Amino acid sequence: MRDLIRSMPLSGAALSRRRLLQSAGGAAALAALGARRAEAVLRIDITQGTIQPLPVAITDFVAGQGSDPELGRNLSAVIVNNLRRSGLFAPIDPKAFIEKIQNVDIAPRFQDWRVINAQGLVTGRVSAQPDGRIRTEFRLWDVVAGQQLAGQQYFTRPEHWRRIAHIISDQIYERLTGEKGYFDTRIVYVDETGPKDKRVKRLTIMDQDGANVRYLTRGEDLVLTPRFSPTNQEVAYMSYGGGDPRVLLLNIETGQREVVGDFPGMTFAPRFSPDGHRVIMSLQQGSNSNIFLMDLRSRRTTRLTDAAAIDTAPSYSPDGKQICFESDRGGSQQIYVMNADGSNPRRISFGQGRYSTPIWSPRGDTIAFTKQGGGSFAIGVMRVDGSGERILTEGFHNEGPTWSPNGRVLMFFRDPGGNAGPQLFTVDLTGYNEQRVPTPAYASDPAWSPLLS
Repeated sequence: MRDLIRSMPLSGAALSRRRLLQSAGGAAALAALGARRAEAVLRIDITQGTIQPLPVAITDFVAGQGSDPELGRNLSAVIVNNLRRSGLFAPIDPKAFIEKIQNVDIAPRFQDWRVINAQGLVTGRVSAQPDGRIRTEFRLWDVVAGQQLAGQQYFTRPEHWRRIAHIISDQIYERLTGEKGYFDTRIVYVDETGPKDKRVKRLTIMDQDGANVRYLTRGEDLVLTPRFSPTNQEVAYMSYGGGDPRVLLLNIETGQREVVGDFPGMTFAPRFSPDGHRVIMSLQQGSNSNIFLMDLRSRRTTRLTDAAAIDTAPSYSPDGKQICFESDRGGSQQIYVMNADGSNPRRISFGQGRYSTPIWSPRGDTIAFTKQGGGSFAIGVMRVDGSGERILTEGFHNEGPTWSPNGRVLMFFRDPGGNAGPQLFTVDLTGYNEQRVPTPAYASDPAWSPLLS
């Protein structure tokens, strides 16, 4: 029991989620207050094209024994920010609250929350523990039905409080939408500083909301296209270090770097297979480039395409059975799909303009891409057979889409040109709710991690 709830002493953010949870018995005790765990009346239908955000009230977490009230307010603020930025929830201004929650162990006065049109209510408490940890409890209430929908408690060291807020946000999101959340995740990207013609580019990691920024490289070498492994522990990226570019693997927590291999010519766009055992990439040989696969255990390389063209930017389907990539074998940049062994390549994009940077959705049914034409760069999606193409956002130099782990949101970067630099943005799969992601400096080439485990 104590091993299960003990916080893991890590320097980074990758604290094991299951070690934050108390036993199932503790969770059940919290849930018991809601009496009947009936099927939720409160639910957001996210299959619609346009969604009316759900009004929710999120109270400051009550300060339990030995806890700083500021910590409770900070926890609530992160949850509010997560849910608001999703575009699916409309947190109510606390100034409108009638009831002041002082005891989370008793049911709220639901009528007071109905008056202000709250349909969901989140209450919580944070308490200091004798061993130095904090215990964080939360409850999600269906105000209309007058019942508890979820309740959980977590134990961790105080410095990991933001992760608890993200995990609670995911619990709320999943209970009210039926889909996994994406808040307890990280983004790896390229931080850019300095004048336009002498940019210093550093590999950087942060929480999905822009907090906890940490630099993974110092900027001596140019870095490009970082990509997470399915385990969250490693990042594959390109580095120009005084010669031809190399593909490196970086362990996020230890900082250890490893060269994937020495290849003749230029290497581009490395990306992991779904099982994390292989890396797929593009290697340039003369004026052409083809797609190669490397087994990370044996270091054996397999050539997957052999065309007198530029084949690059490969991305696996979630089941690992297919690969999408971009190629100019038909005369212009288009998106193709082939089997994982390189067989049966077929073109799926046929619209006006040039298509690039395809990436398969975690849901498996959609491919995101960059589309250039008419002086603008658009981020769009299409089904895996090329049908149903939709543009989500367009403007000057949008590029590099990456999916949230639930396939609901895309992140990309936009460079306005001139003396300015690129910034990160998110947009919903429906094309709504575009927002800028805060970063300390200019930022490009984002990659979204899976949910932290």
